[in-house]
Amino acid sequence: MATAPLLMLAIAPALFWLWYFYQKDRYEPEPLAWTLMVYLFGIAVTIPVALIEGVFAIFFTDFFITVLIAPVIEEAGKYLVVRRTVYESAEFDEPVDGIVYAAAVGLGFATLENIIYVFSALETSIELAVQTGLVRALISVPGHVLFSAMWGYALGKARFLPASRRSAVIFSGLFLAMAAHTLFNLLLYTAIGFALLILVVVPVLWLIVQRKINESLNNSMYRPK
Repeated sequence: MATAPLLMLAIAPALFWLWYFYQKDRYEPEPLAWTLMVYLFGIAVTIPVALIEGVFAIFFTDFFITVLIAPVIEEAGKYLVVRRTVYESAEFDEPVDGIVYAAAVGLGFATLENIIYVFSALETSIELAVQTGLVRALISVPGHVLFSAMWGYALGKARFLPASRRSAVIFSGLFLAMAAHTLFNLLLYTAIGFALLILVVVPVLWLIVQRKINESLNNSMYRPK
């Protein structure tokens, strides 16, 4: 009987943040169909990413996988979805589009991840499942979208630069996303780290991403059509 409410608990945070980032593109909103497609690809890419992490888990400790391997593979997987689908399309026509589509793929990834964690916790107790869903709604779901937004901003910026300058800009965005993801996962291992995550790291990341959104919107507004 708890299945439907728990499923909603697992999915609702990602859908809320998807709406939040989608409506940020106020000058020339992206087609909803494209945004949902990237979101669904974000769900799908969770599976190969998990398989790759599983292979590494044969050779490395859980700590090493969580802190060093997972951030690289997960951000690379999400990035490749946007790069191989919408990035070269005519719909990617504003700098802010990089953030919108990066948010969509990150939230798709977080959706399936949430479902897995919540229903795995249900095997122990419904209380743990609810607790898991609430904690992930406040921390993990925003985390995924904030990491993705970093390389998404870089993609949006690079799209309108000369080809010779694009790779460096994109690489720097990916590196920052992976580094932030690594710090995030590392802080989860201690109570003090968790407190720092909630009180300092996540708010700072939000401020950074909000500034990047505003910068991208300004560039979109003044970019020649």
